[in-house]
Amino acid sequence: MASLGFANQIRMGAGSNSVAVFPVTGTRPRWRPSRKNRVGFRILASENHAVEEPDLSVSVNGLKMPNPFVIGSGPPGTNYTVMKRAFDEGWGAVIAKTVSLDAAKVVNVTPRYAKLRVGVNGSLKGQIIGWENIELISDRPLETMLKEFKQLKEEYPDRILIASIMEEYDKAAWQELIERVEETGIDAFEINFSCPHGMPERKMGAAVGQDCALLEEVCGWINEKATVPVWAKMTPNITDITQPARVALSTGCEGVSAINTIMSVMGIDLDTLRPEPCVEGYSTPGGYSSKAVHPIALAKVMSIAQMMKKEFGYTDCSLSGIGGVETGGDAAEFILLGASTVQVCTGVMMHGYPLVKKLCTELKDFMKKHNFSSIEDFRGASLDYFTTHTDLVRRQQEAIRERKAVKKGLQSDKDWTGDGFVKETESMVSN
Repeated sequence: MASLGFANQIRMGAGSNSVAVFPVTGTRPRWRPSRKNRVGFRILASENHAVEEPDLSVSVNGLKMPNPFVIGSGPPGTNYTVMKRAFDEGWGAVIAKTVSLDAAKVVNVTPRYAKLRVGVNGSLKGQIIGWENIELISDRPLETMLKEFKQLKEEYPDRILIASIMEEYDKAAWQELIERVEETGIDAFEINFSCPHGMPERKMGAAVGQDCALLEEVCGWINEKATVPVWAKMTPNITDITQPARVALSTGCEGVSAINTIMSVMGIDLDTLRPEPCVEGYSTPGGYSSKAVHPIALAKVMSIAQMMKKEFGYTDCSLSGIGGVETGGDAAEFILLGASTVQVCTGVMMHGYPLVKKLCTELKDFMKKHNFSSIEDFRGASLDYFTTHTDLVRRQQEAIRERKAVKKGLQSDKDWTGDGFVKETESMVSN
């Protein structure tokens, strides 16, 4: 079972009465949220108008983070050195690159990335708006990764380290992987049900996330064994993302992350007629990320958040937003739609680990502008402003009728007044 690097702490979920007290020795109890006293989204800003520095700290599924910015699973969390750098720079949490039992089956190629820039196809000067990768999960031996997880938790006992895991369709393999990873003292799992490329024939990644029956079975295996919070990472390569999210939460996962990359072909070199990224003249579809996917990610997160709010209660499960985050404003949008944390992966690959300082500063500036003192003050504040097209039509028709009613002016000669005579006259003048 998991070792307790900071065993005597108490972790509390934001807005919840639930607590998990960790004994000095023994196994780590699995945190479960209380289902009492559910509260709705807090829309209003804090009533305290004193000039104070906004508090970026969050508590999610019992995990306390100094800010909501999380290193997303991928190259920025591929080994001890880079994960240590992330903690030193101030990231709220780190999700390591996905691991499996047998890394020998994972063989990456180079080049494995391709960029989409603003401007003419193939331009090397335009701003990067899209990024494709054909990279697989970690190709490092599991034993090496486990050793580094343990070392990180010993050196940073008060920081949150989340292990991303993925396995083949085999209960014993999944549960062995969970047990071995938990022994390092990691704080939570993120389950990779969403990688759009590589190893679908082994029922890994999106091959599970796109099949709700398969997902339900695998989530059952995972939650039967895991004793720390579990987040299920959702694939956007599906018609209705709320369906797998619902299955994951119903089978015991404490949270969901969305979205992983979008299946894509970055482009064709119009000189060589070969696809990109080009490996020995050939390529394969890969995962699309960066700024261009941000609107798509917002829509998917909005759908999941609406479902979660309606069916699971606001404080009973968590949502981690992912997709094209490069500014504090990008992050604020995810939080306004109900996300508790915001993950960044491609952004770090483009701008480096110090990006977190810029993100924190810009998010605080947004909060100061609206007089928000904490993340919870505005989490989900924009969610209720989404409705159906039919309802938009109804609302607009009502507004038009009200505006016309105002322009009609007085209904009868008896309504004229001396004090308001000029305005009453103007109210009946045709524009």
